[in-house]
Amino acid sequence: MTADGTDAHARRKERAKGGLWGPVLANLGLGVPASVPLYLVWWLLTEYMPMDCKSVEDLTKPGLTNCNYTTLDHAGPIMFLLAVTGVFTLALVVVIDVVLPLRRGRRLAAWLGAAVLIPVPFAICLALA
Repeated sequence: MTADGTDAHARRKERAKGGLWGPVLANLGLGVPASVPLYLVWWLLTEYMPMDCKSVEDLTKPGLTNCNYTTLDHAGPIMFLLAVTGVFTLALVVVIDVVLPLRRGRRLAAWLGAAVLIPVPFAICLALA
């Protein structure tokens, strides 16, 4: 009886340590606040980068067809917000996917492997928009 009870307890403990539900749900939850910097990167790549001009002085040059003053005006604050929210999100990812699992003795590979799910909420919102 002792051997069966000990084996069952060890299996239950191993299953609790090695389960994938915790990392998957935690990283999907991280994807919700990570949607902000991901959206800012998406805006910079789709609105700001394709423009022919990169400053207000370029607006006066002839022959530039893809120049938008509003996009130029918003680019600075967007980059600042991206830096602030990006640092905050990276700190959350490091704490939740590295520090906490290491302190609790859990497998780091499962947590870092599930980190690829962080952009999923943003991708779903982008697909639905």
